[in-house]
Parts: sequence; C-alpha cells; structure tokens
Amino acid sequence: MIIKDDFVCRHNGPAVSEQQKMLDVIGVKSMDELIEKTVPAAIRLPKPLDLPEGMTEGEYLNHIHSLMAKNKIYRSYIGMGHYNTYTPAVILRNIFENPGWYTSYTPYQAEISQGRIEALLNYQTMISSLTAMPLANASMLDDATAAGEMMLMFFRSRSREQQKNNVVKYFVAEGVFPHSIGVMKTNAAPHGIELVIGKPDQVELDETFFGAMIQYPNYWGGIHNFSAWVEKAHAKNIFVGVATDLLALTLLTPPGEWGADCVVGSTQRFGIPMGYGSPAAGFYACREEFLRQMPGRIIGVTVDAQGNRAVRMALQTREQHIKRERATSNICTASALTAIMAGFYGMWHGADGLKNKAVKINVLAGVLAAEAAKYGFKQYNEHYFDTLCFETPEGLTCEDVKKVALSKEINLCYHCERCFTVSLDETVVLKDVNDILEVLAITAGKNFTPYVCDGKCGIPDLHIPAELTRKSPFMQHKIFSQYHSETEMMRYMKMLEVKDLSLNRAMIPLGSCTMKLNAAAEMLPLSWAEVCNIHPYAPADQAEGFKEMLDEVCNWLCKITGFAAISLQPNSGAAGEYAGMTVIRNYHLSRGEGHRNICLIPSSAHGTNPASSAKAGNKIVVVKATEHGEVDIDDLRAKAEQYKDNLSCLMIHLSFHARRV
Repeated sequence: MIIKDDFVCRHNGPAVSEQQKMLDVIGVKSMDELIEKTVPAAIRLPKPLDLPEGMTEGEYLNHIHSLMAKNKIYRSYIGMGHYNTYTPAVILRNIFENPGWYTSYTPYQAEISQGRIEALLNYQTMISSLTAMPLANASMLDDATAAGEMMLMFFRSRSREQQKNNVVKYFVAEGVFPHSIGVMKTNAAPHGIELVIGKPDQVELDETFFGAMIQYPNYWGGIHNFSAWVEKAHAKNIFVGVATDLLALTLLTPPGEWGADCVVGSTQRFGIPMGYGSPAAGFYACREEFLRQMPGRIIGVTVDAQGNRAVRMALQTREQHIKRERATSNICTASALTAIMAGFYGMWHGADGLKNKAVKINVLAGVLAAEAAKYGFKQYNEHYFDTLCFETPEGLTCEDVKKVALSKEINLCYHCERCFTVSLDETVVLKDVNDILEVLAITAGKNFTPYVCDGKCGIPDLHIPAELTRKSPFMQHKIFSQYHSETEMMRYMKMLEVKDLSLNRAMIPLGSCTMKLNAAAEMLPLSWAEVCNIHPYAPADQAEGFKEMLDEVCNWLCKITGFAAISLQPNSGAAGEYAGMTVIRNYHLSRGEGHRNICLIPSSAHGTNPASSAKAGNKIVVVKATEHGEVDIDDLRAKAEQYKDNLSCLMIHLSFHARRV
C-alpha cells in the first residue's frame, strides 16, 4: 500500500497520477507492462526480491537512531591518521548540511560549477602552501589511495634506462601507516613492483630502486630529519614521496623544502568527522615535472572571451574518455565535498589559527610525556608533534593499561605486548591529559596527582627538532585572512553556492555517480555524535550499531545482486571496478592461471572501465558497439574465441548512461 508519507513518493517521485500520464505517453497501461516490454524475460527476476518493506522517513529516522545508539562514544587517542576534530558550525550548517553543496554534480561543466571550482581552488592553494609544493590537485579519495597513486606515478616516470633495466623496487618506511601500505601492496602486484619495507636508516638504496616513501611524523609519532637521506636517494635517481600531517606542517619544515618529489596525506583532521572511517579527502601535491602523470584533477584560473576571470578544471590528466586503458590513473572523481570543507576550515582559522591549534596539541603532548614518566612509563620519541610512544613499566603489559583505559571509556593504540601510542588532537584540553595520566597511574599502582598549570610557566618549548622548525610563511593569500567572522564566511559561502547549478534549484541532466540523489533524511544522521565520533580502529564492541547496519546492507545487496558476499570498502565507482578486477586477477592466480590477463570491454563503456582494468594488470581488447551503444554480440563472440587461451574477464557497464555516437 502506498501511503502519503511513503519515502519513494516523498523523495524520488513522480506521483502516481504523474506516473500514469508518463505511461500514457509511452503507450503502456502499467509499470509491469513497461518492464515486460523493455527488460528481456531471460534476465528478469522470477519472483520479487526477499527484502523488507520500505519505511516512512519517520520510521527510518527512529530505526537509525536506535541502531546508532548502540555505538559507544569513547574518547579516542588512537591516531593513525584519524582524529577527533571540531567542524566549525558555519561549515557544518552552510556546506555539509546544505543541498546547494552536496547535490551538485561533478564539475565537468565549468560554466555551471564556478562556486565549487573556486572552493576547490582555495583548497589546492592551501595544500600547496602547507606542503611547500608547487602543484596540488583537487583532492583524492583518501590518504591510502593517494599513497598508492604516488607509487604508480613514480613507476610510470622512471627513466628510459630504469625501464630498460627493469628497475622495480620501491622502498617503504615501516613508519608509514598500515592502511597505506596495504593499498600499495595491492597496487604494486599487477605491475611487478617489489615493495621493500624497512627502516630508512638501515636500507641500502641503490640503482635497483626507482622510488621511496617515508612518513613525517611517522606511525609512532617520531620526527626525523630526512633531508640528507633524500639527497642521497636523488643522487641515485630515486624519487622520494612523503606522507605527512597538514596540522603538523604549521610547525614543521614542509617536505617541499627538503626535497620531496610528492607529498600526500589526509585532510580529515581539518574539520571532517571520523565517522568510523567515513570519506575524508586525501591530498596530493608534487613537483611540476609530474604534471602530466599526476592523478585526479587540477583547478586553474583563466580569462574568458569577455576578459572576465574564471576558474575551470585546467587539467584532467587521466583523460579516461580519450586515453581509456592508456589513462595515467583510474581516479575520476574524488572526495570533493570533504575537500571543500577542509578548504573552508583552513580559511576559517587562517594560518595563525591553525598554528595555535598545533602549538596547543604539542604543548599538551609534552605535559603528558613528562608526567607519564613519573608513573614509570618511558616515552621513546625524542621529537614529536601529537603522538607519544610509551613502554609499560617492567611487569606490566598493554593489556593492563587497556583494562583501566576502557573502564574510563578511553581508547589508546596498542602495538605490541608493552608498546602503545597516544595521539592528541584539537579537542583535547588539560583535563583530558590528566584523565590519561590517571589511567597510567592506576595501572602502575601509584597515587595520581593531577597536573596543574599555575600560569607561571611562561611560553613552553615545542618538542620538535630545532633544525626542522618551520621558518617559511604559509597560507599568505588574502583568501585565508578575510573571512574570519561568521557573517563574512556565510556570505562568501552563499556567493559561491549561487554560482553553481544544484538540485535545490534545477534538474541536472547528467550521470548518476554523485551525491545529488541523496535525500535529506539520509544525510541527516551524518551530523549525529554517535555517527561522527567513532574511530575506525575502535574496538568492535564500541561500533555495534555500525556493524548491525553494515551487516544488514550487505545482506540486502547479496540478495539484490545474487552474490555470496559484498565488499563495502570501495568509496567510488572506479575503486569498485578496480576491486572487482583485482579479485578476478587473484582468482586466476590461485588456480595457476596468471597468464589470463585479457579483458574484453565494449567501446561504449565508461572511460574508467578500461582504466581500472589496466590498473589491475589487464590488457584491454575492445569489443565493437552498435550504433545504439549496445554490445555487438558477434564481435564479442569472435574476440572471446580469438583470446580464449588468455581470456580473463568481460567487463560490462550495465548502467552506462550515455550513448556513444
């Protein structure tokens, strides 16, 4: 029964009366008849899907509230690239919760996307300035994807001599975040790249390496001077990439000033909620020599025919619609909304505001390190920004610390039997530090004495190397200093918003790979504390609501698709394509048929299809399409027969929304 508040009628439409008018124009009597005449019987489901009845918006919101209430919001100091943060209210209300920003389509058409493109230009300017790199793109899907793409960019950029000599080694410092190493391993395998993971001060970089990656500060929070190390690598014609922390770079000498070829990382701590690992834009900055190999998009400034300033997508290096399997990357879109939020976060606080946050974090970390020593906890990082690496006193283990910490609803990061780290963030105040110290005191069986600042401490020293203290200014463009009142910022946001065509003002007759069809009821929970404030590496029992929701979605998707299992990890269509191609490749390898690497793809397929397949190590064979954009079955049959001995897969884009003419 369709009722007035049914979600489908409220959100998608059209109304029942409008549907009948459309059916009359088409010349059929019902939706069932329309489906019968358009969908071949051989591929129609024999019976309705075994799915629950739909909900009204009120029922859904009550349901999702009850689910998310099962999550436990503990104070998390786990770090590893994910931190608590404050989303400024002016950004939360006017960007994140505003359909004028979240329903816009990917800005292929600059003339109807001037607002978002200018916001992304501001973001690029911020990234370039903080990293001291001359070139930054308009964001990546996340920091791990950025790390993987950086490795592939270096691989493509090898000298002719290196290619001739099959130079395939890529060094990765063990201090790089594990999720980034995981993505690099997946990306490396199809291309024959050999990852060498170890300690930077122990590796012997020679002519067998084409690139290297380090983290600054590293996984355990340590800060090291890599300038001489990078110089030695460059002398061997080895590219060097750096993963870093944007907030730390307000205090530290940026990688661009000590020789980095490419700098990547996450913008999450710039006002983007953790959301149990929900999307946060990755940043990507490099030297201009890599301009044509750089993944993603670059926003540039130009002048139109009338002499007016305009912004546009100046370069889309992947050019999948032209290069296809020869594209430099399968990265098509990116986390544009969160990149825009991070850019506004930088504008809202400005250079001084960001630096003040960094100083506060570093000072409190120093207090924690000094006071923890009184309870027998040794801190290993000589220099650090926000993360401390502790060893438990003799006779105690991390399990002892963990038991007390969980009783106080505190999460720390445990690495081995006696080693754990604590990562502070912008939300931390002295009381939080004392609460952590109390956990350590109780674990050690000692009396706890809160640390008190009597106001006579003077200006505390920072805990970073003197030779790595940032001396260069950053974010000097006027855009980062003129919108520090809510009224000014709100007006600027609105001025940009009205330069865009979004669903709140007009229909967007373009593809579906965007957030534009998300209903307000679906977006609303994203701002709830029990959704925002869960760390992705939090213990499983603290995320029971998320687990139940995700399990339920996986169950439905299995029924809809007919598959045995579903992965929710890919955070874009292109990433999903790549994941599928990788699964197929690994399946063939498991059967001893690694030679199967031919992928048949129709010429009418979306450009990311061949790009994703090629990235997974396949050779693309194009299948002809008819004049109506359909697969030429005769050509498909002939190509399958021709390549049968090495055939890996057929890639069909069933929802392709454009006809190739």
